[in-house]
Amino acid sequence: MAFRAAIFDLDGTLLDTIEDLTDSMNAALAALGHPLRTTAECRNLVGDGLATFIRRALPESFRGDETAAARLDKLMRMEYQARQAVKTRPYPGIADMLSRLAERGVPHCVLSNKPHASTLSVVARYFPGHPFRIVYGARDGFPVKPDPAGALEIAGLLDLPPAAILYLGDTNTDMMTARAAGMFAVGALWGFRTREELLANGAQALAARPADVLRLLG
Repeated sequence: MAFRAAIFDLDGTLLDTIEDLTDSMNAALAALGHPLRTTAECRNLVGDGLATFIRRALPESFRGDETAAARLDKLMRMEYQARQAVKTRPYPGIADMLSRLAERGVPHCVLSNKPHASTLSVVARYFPGHPFRIVYGARDGFPVKPDPAGALEIAGLLDLPPAAILYLGDTNTDMMTARAAGMFAVGALWGFRTREELLANGAQALAARPADVLRLLG
């Protein structure tokens, strides 16, 4: 099937952001006297929005402590604002994939659970001038993924049926979002999670490299 548009997750799909996320979280945790998290741990803690990442990163003894979560939230957001473009890089092959989609005239969009302002900032920094049709992060008043509302909103703005859209992401959250929206779910094997997780959560195809996405798009 030739799809008429694509939606891409950001962290773990277009950009390798895990080191900046880990460093920012650890700076905030250290400031509060909490144990630090490894990069491997953070790969499994991210994906469902910054607020959820923060709650998951707290030590077990502080789970459910809203005061502790609020303090970590404030510090983490400050740290990430300063560090979000230190070690972050596009994955190999992403720039070429995006250029080829633009040449073909295939509309492509970004849908992230990263805060909206940060999403806009890093997309502008790493893909300056690239003609993404729509770029959405987590916005106030809108549910985050895996709720399909954001994906369906994009489909409506593109004036396309969801089944005509390929959705590429790297986590269970992305696969659940795509399936709930009625889009074609593709798992990015270069991202934060495993092949097994992607398949278990509804991936209809797997991409080992960005060039595979171009072939899937037809």
